[in-house]
Amino acid sequence: MKELNFVDIGEGITEGHIQKWLFKDGDMVKADEAVVQIETDKAVVNIPAPISGTIKINIGENNDVKVGEVLAYIGDPQELAGITVGRRQGAEHQQTPQLQPTAPIQASVQPQQPAQSSQGHGITATPAVRKLARDLNVDISKLVGTGPGGRIQESDVKAAQSSSQAPQAAVAAPKPQKEAYGGAVERVPMSQTRKAIAKNMEASWTIPKAVHMDIINANSLYSTVEREKARIESEKGIKLNYLAFIVKATALALKDNPYFNATYDKDRQEIIVKKYYNIGLAAEAPDGLRVAVVKAADSKSIVQLAGEIKELSQKVKSLTISPDEMKDSTFTITNIGSLGGGYLSVPAINYPEVAILAVHLIRDAAVVEDGQVKVGKILPFSITLDHRVVDGADAVKFANEIKGLLEDPKFLSAIE
Repeated sequence: MKELNFVDIGEGITEGHIQKWLFKDGDMVKADEAVVQIETDKAVVNIPAPISGTIKINIGENNDVKVGEVLAYIGDPQELAGITVGRRQGAEHQQTPQLQPTAPIQASVQPQQPAQSSQGHGITATPAVRKLARDLNVDISKLVGTGPGGRIQESDVKAAQSSSQAPQAAVAAPKPQKEAYGGAVERVPMSQTRKAIAKNMEASWTIPKAVHMDIINANSLYSTVEREKARIESEKGIKLNYLAFIVKATALALKDNPYFNATYDKDRQEIIVKKYYNIGLAAEAPDGLRVAVVKAADSKSIVQLAGEIKELSQKVKSLTISPDEMKDSTFTITNIGSLGGGYLSVPAINYPEVAILAVHLIRDAAVVEDGQVKVGKILPFSITLDHRVVDGADAVKFANEIKGLLEDPKFLSAIE
């Protein structure tokens, strides 16, 4: 028999939230087969079984867990019969599993069965609400939630606590609380991903910023993609996209502008210049913003980049992207144009990087070619930069190199 632990997956992750068990108690699982999905502040990760055998779940869905905690036990059914499990879905307290006296783990807390609501279903409440109930000594199993689907909210717990302090007060379903000029409000606990975004944006806000904006003549870029996309898809099964050209041009420009491919060490007053070129791509996932990373972007062809970008995008949308695919970015691009709007913007730097490039929607506009004003394609872009590390003149040079490459037919023709 072996324990299935929430292992240290790196990136400084210390806790997670059990999102979904892929097997039920008593099911047979195979070694290295994914058995549980855990949401961290980086990604939803699949934890595999260490051995083949029968699974006995120790901590149920919708519970927060720390690195090292026992999620389940896997082994022979007779061995598992001697184990009393800890937290099931809806249980209120973290508990230590209890084994037979001969086992190395000793029980420290008696196991508790899942609390039930008055409707006979498992309690629906976030970990934050459950903690509040424990802190206020409120029996959450006796509450009727006023939130969507009977979810118990913070206001329900507080109302119950207030009622318990009054003589002959009964715990009943409280009415929605009123705040701010009499309007109803809803308090929504932040997910692990949203907490990570908030923390990163707070760090980004400490950076003294400047912004450079410009417009690329995108006639050649647009023509190249329109001319080659059908052939590339037919021959290689890859859909050519504008972002692949932008990633390649940016990676090459970073080689000539190394301080943009860096981080700033405030404590040591040093600029750490990276000698590798991993381009982070900010992408919208169902649960918030994630940054997928194209590794060694400078060494890949535009067609290879197009395929990798598409694959990473699908993984972000399906929440199957791994932590390894979201780490070690040296410079980030946010493709605002993919959202269908925006002319220019001031994106937040992906801390601790030095700068971020925002590319916008390619659109029709008046352009000047050979002294003639024509209707053509333009690509607006902006660069937010850390003014401690680089100056406006540096940004102009960096931007001009990206712009020059994306307007150069020779660069655009080397797609394979």
